[in-house]
Amino acid sequence: MATWHIISAEYPPQNGGVADYTRLIARGLASRGDRVHVWAPALTDPGPAEAGVEVHGLPRGFGPRTLATLSRGLDAAGPGHILLQYVPQAFGMKGMNLPLCLWLLVRRRAGIFIMFHEVAVSLTWRQPLRHNLIGVVNCAMAFVLVRAARRCFVAGAIWEQRLRPLAPATAEISWLPVPSNVPVVDDPAGVLAVRRKLTVEGGMVVGHFGTAREAWTAARLADVVPRLLRQRTEVVFLLLGRDSLDMRRRLLAGAPELHNRLLASGPLVPADISRRLRACDVMLQPYGDGVSTRRTTLMAALAHHRAVLTTSGVSTEPLWEQSGAVALVDTDDAVAMSTALAHLMDDSDERVRLGAAAGAIYTQRFDISHTIAALRGYC
Repeated sequence: MATWHIISAEYPPQNGGVADYTRLIARGLASRGDRVHVWAPALTDPGPAEAGVEVHGLPRGFGPRTLATLSRGLDAAGPGHILLQYVPQAFGMKGMNLPLCLWLLVRRRAGIFIMFHEVAVSLTWRQPLRHNLIGVVNCAMAFVLVRAARRCFVAGAIWEQRLRPLAPATAEISWLPVPSNVPVVDDPAGVLAVRRKLTVEGGMVVGHFGTAREAWTAARLADVVPRLLRQRTEVVFLLLGRDSLDMRRRLLAGAPELHNRLLASGPLVPADISRRLRACDVMLQPYGDGVSTRRTTLMAALAHHRAVLTTSGVSTEPLWEQSGAVALVDTDDAVAMSTALAHLMDDSDERVRLGAAAGAIYTQRFDISHTIAALRGYC
């Protein structure tokens, strides 16, 4: 039995993909008999206790006060592996928390594992100087972290490409895709009830699961969805996710006449998200940098055996084209996306094939069991 100290900038009931991921990891390790401590900013309502997982509240900001509290807590809790859920912008100091990285470097003998959900802000002449400054400091932070870590994991292959030049030649960096954070609910009657509420018999449901925070995604949906609904009166479009109501308002601003067929779920418990995912015939999941294994919204669609149309871009790993588990179009081609979506809606055999391939690749490559086995295998 191993002991783990998981450090994260967020943890449920806080919202966020990293929060959900951290809880999945904590539960997964605890279910294997490991002792798990989670160290995250304090919450007024931490929620019910979970078997094998002890959550410790920290002062916000990950400044000197937080690091001092964390040091005392780790010493009191006893030795164990430290697992950092790393997103540079999540740890305060405007994304430039180099002291946190140096603090970890001092503790490197404890056995530190780092999951890089992101590495650094990109450096480009086309963005404000302050963004490039953050990017430079992020690179310095990553430079320190790979020297503090016993092993590094990356959520997407593109992060390994960015991390490797900053790391020593002997550094161990592994690609560890993220799993779905929406458990699959086996409730055919519930799914049927959802479909009956959404559309008439013979109608189709196209879904999108995501947030309204990515401007590129909102713009692409605004290009494609109104045109789809105007051309296909039997179709409803369902937005899923915490920000879905906001996304719906943005899309309806340019197409108010579609309010009866452009729907949004608003915040839901995971079981209700699962039923709505299962109710969708096709999932439209465009990403500005392309689909990659760090996208939990995509993973949820795959875990639910949905036919997915998504985008290929700079972050897209070769496995997506090789596997045939998703339908792909280029990120810059809205016309191709509309055409491919129409094709999927007309071809039930292809939808069935994609759904089966989605479920198979999720089980084989992305299920949470693979993540837990990888972490415990390096203990």
